[in-house]
Amino acid sequence: MSDLFSAQWMEQFKEAWNADEELTTSLAKINFNSIIGYGFKDSDRPTGFIEIVNGKAVNAGSYDGQTLNWDLRASRESWEKWLSQGLNMMGLSMAYMKRNIVFPVGDYGAMIKDPRMAGPFVKSFAVMGRVPAHSSVS
Repeated sequence: MSDLFSAQWMEQFKEAWNADEELTTSLAKINFNSIIGYGFKDSDRPTGFIEIVNGKAVNAGSYDGQTLNWDLRASRESWEKWLSQGLNMMGLSMAYMKRNIVFPVGDYGAMIKDPRMAGPFVKSFAVMGRVPAHSSVS
C-alpha cells in the first residue's frame, strides 16, 4: 500500500492515466500540457505531481519544487470520498463553492467553462479512483 499522493501512488496514477484512452485522447486533441500538483489544504505545498504532455502522463512523483500549472488541494477526507465515490461536474462545482477543493495555482473558472477541459478534469478523478487501495495513515 502506498500513501495518497506519495511517489509510488503518483506513479500508479500515471499508469492509470495513460491506460485511459478516453482521457488521453481528449487531452491530446487540445494539445494539453501541464504539471499538476495534488495535496492537502493544511500543507504549504503539494504532496505529489504529474506531468502531462499532449494528454499523456510522462512523469510523476513527489513534489519537489516543480513549476505547476495546476495545484489541487483538499482535505484527506474529501480526497478519500472522491476516490471511492467519484466526482461529477455538479459535485465538483459544489466542492469548489464550499472551498472543499481549492486551486492555489490554476484558473478553475476558465477550465470549467471549456468542455474540452472540464470533462477530462472530472474524468481524472475517476482515474484516480482506479489507483490500488492506499493507506490513509499520514
